[in-house]
Amino acid sequence: MKYTVRNLREDFPDEDACLLWLVEYLFPDGITCKICQKITKHYKVTGRKAYACSRCGHHVHPTAGTIFHKSRTPLSLWYHAFYLMSTNKAGTSAAQLQREIGVTYKCAWRMMHQIRTLMNTDRQLSGEVEVDETYVHANVYKRSTAQKRYGRTGQRAGQVLFGAVERGGRVRIWHVKSAGARVLQPLIRKNVKEGTLIHTDGYRAYRRLPQMGFGHRWTDHGRGEYYTEDSYTQNIENVWSHFKRGIKGVYRHVDNKYLQAYANEYAWRYSNRKKPSMFWSLMCQISIS
Repeated sequence: MKYTVRNLREDFPDEDACLLWLVEYLFPDGITCKICQKITKHYKVTGRKAYACSRCGHHVHPTAGTIFHKSRTPLSLWYHAFYLMSTNKAGTSAAQLQREIGVTYKCAWRMMHQIRTLMNTDRQLSGEVEVDETYVHANVYKRSTAQKRYGRTGQRAGQVLFGAVERGGRVRIWHVKSAGARVLQPLIRKNVKEGTLIHTDGYRAYRRLPQMGFGHRWTDHGRGEYYTEDSYTQNIENVWSHFKRGIKGVYRHVDNKYLQAYANEYAWRYSNRKKPSMFWSLMCQISIS
């Protein structure tokens, strides 16, 4: 059964319910009082996002160390933002969040970037993995004087993204400085389990994968070969298609310095697409630093 807005309102009808869930999640065995040096009963402090020890009165702030720390925005609005960002497949703009929860654009923008910090993973990929690189914001081409004279197109100008996706599983995306072998090969070595079978196109940067301890199959896109019985890269191409359409259709444009954060957002949703509730998967990323 899908988790809907109705479920969200039932689970979190007010601020006290939101704070209570946070306490129960962060302190499943009870709150340990720093003064009493043991687990004690704590009571909600009226008008504050805090709980007080029943024995000594010491205050505990559950939002400390989380993305809610020092935020004046009600937790109910934060949870609504979690819901929108986890369930909207194409993404949600800050302007849309501003309209839905009634905050300023600056507040909505900050909330979304804070939530994106939770959408990152460093787990290695395994099984059968497809890797590929792509360009974003590449609407113009770099052309030298000689290239202009002889009518050559030149090199694409834009930001480079490199991605790796498990077939039927997770995806990782990196914003890299170039698509050269010296950049891509260390990323593959670090983030893909040794011995994994990797599928690529015919790009030369991937030719050394067997020497790095990986299985390697590839299709030659330059010759119009996109699918064989042994290899294809449709999954990672689908990731790029969805990401680019989302950026263009929802966000219009993303500043280069935030591109990694947006890539993490799309990668997180793709990786968690098969879970019963992506909202709860994202909520459970909250932890004390």
